[in-house]
Amino acid sequence: MIKEKKTGQVIVISSPSGGGKGSIIKGLLENDNKTRTLSISTTSRPMRDNDIDGVTYNFVSKEEFEELIKKDYFLEYTNYVGNYYGTPKNFIKEKLEQGIDVILEIEIEGASNIKKLIPEAIFIFIMPPSLKTLVQRLKLRNTDTNDKIIERFNKAYKEINEVSKYNYVVVNDILEDAINKVEAILKAEKCRVDRIEEVFLDTKEEEIHELLMDEKFENINLAEKIQ
Repeated sequence: MIKEKKTGQVIVISSPSGGGKGSIIKGLLENDNKTRTLSISTTSRPMRDNDIDGVTYNFVSKEEFEELIKKDYFLEYTNYVGNYYGTPKNFIKEKLEQGIDVILEIEIEGASNIKKLIPEAIFIFIMPPSLKTLVQRLKLRNTDTNDKIIERFNKAYKEINEVSKYNYVVVNDILEDAINKVEAILKAEKCRVDRIEEVFLDTKEEEIHELLMDEKFENINLAEKIQ
């Protein structure tokens, strides 16, 4: 009876640095990599030991990033803690047209830019269980200096106050629980009325409707008609 829109949805997932959005997105893709995909952002930040070019990010130099800006390559881009981050435009367009949901793992400023461009996107904020836990996670990375950790913490403190700009918030305390909550959000979003392209009745349903409207309905064996 219900025909859903065939186009995919944009799913924006943000969190403060160390909030765990990357781990949650990994879990979402492990659950389903056929109807959803991750848009790989481009960044000018240096690679870390656990980074893989083309998987974690597409890594380019600052100069290369600025050339891509001039070529209108990005849907949106921002500068976060001294480094550029950008969302590729054509990749997202192609996947949505194929009916594939596209996950964007982007910072708060980038999410704000997407909201202006794609207001119907799903915006999910991943919250750390506490600021103390956030600091511990940043230290465990063992990739930043103390000054950089302080900078990221101060940035995170401000970002948490932006949660009201999102549709949903999920606290990432136990990773599996957080992934399940995001999955529940995505399933619920598929049932939204504005995801319906049309409501239609097949021949049998139309026939039953006509019978119900018939003045002689009391004398009609409906069970027989339904078969």
